[in-house]
Amino acid sequence: MTTHVSGHTGTPGATPRAGARRGAGRTRRRRGGASLGGSLLTLFTWAVGLVFVSPVLWLVLTAFKHENQAATDPPTVVFRPTLDRFTAVLDADFLPYLGNSLIATLASTLLVLLLGLPAAYALSVAPVKRTKDVLFFFISTKMLPVVAVVVPIYVAAARLSMLDNIWTLVVLYTAMNLPIAVWMLRSFFLEVPVAIVEAARVEGAGLPRVLWSVMLPVMAPGIAATALICMIFAWNEFFFAVNLTAAQAATVPVFLTGFITSEGLFVAQLSAAAVMASVPIVVVGWFAQGQLVRGLSMGAVK
Repeated sequence: MTTHVSGHTGTPGATPRAGARRGAGRTRRRRGGASLGGSLLTLFTWAVGLVFVSPVLWLVLTAFKHENQAATDPPTVVFRPTLDRFTAVLDADFLPYLGNSLIATLASTLLVLLLGLPAAYALSVAPVKRTKDVLFFFISTKMLPVVAVVVPIYVAAARLSMLDNIWTLVVLYTAMNLPIAVWMLRSFFLEVPVAIVEAARVEGAGLPRVLWSVMLPVMAPGIAATALICMIFAWNEFFFAVNLTAAQAATVPVFLTGFITSEGLFVAQLSAAAVMASVPIVVVGWFAQGQLVRGLSMGAVK
């Protein structure tokens, strides 16, 4: 009896070329399914993004309308754009309010970084037994409602003759943002490789030198992210500003409330003022977006 052993295994009558064609077909089908799924996911992402951005787009469009077109029902979609509302905002002494917001935001952010960097360094590089208690104390200050402390703050400011003073807002905004900044900066310090710090110490660098020349350049994206978030919080703060200021130190959020009067709500003019109030912080965020993304990826959202 002669036994024939074939060198080919698989389905009888099949050839290697046919098997390769079937494999290629399956690969193309998988790729086609993946491509379709990716396209659907992209469309869904764009749809969600447009839903979130649509209020901002409508705000910008309303700012270019006449007042009688801004509150129509149904809304006016086709209109001739005008800059009259922006001119009216500038004529309403918008610039002093803008200046107060810039001073309060920039000065408080600078103070937050000056105070927060040494604190975060101490709590990360040289922690003590009570480090967790200190961190909890910092964040616990954010748990108290602002309305619960505005009365004693108002009384203290009045006795110190600091009502309607921009530097009162600077101090309050610094205290408001410092706990968040310490937590964020501490997480960035923990991301710095220990070997870099040890190498600098071996070379004889002291604490100021290590902090300024070694760690801060590595942490630059994280510092930028922290500064931007503090700026946004300070720029948008309304409660302290409306209760502790009047004519001299009022900020942009207080200015916006001036368009809600007994005569009605000036929607178009309020939209124009809101657009102008948003431009500075949007410009800063646009230029810092690269550093912000890198900073958040260093561990600030762990």
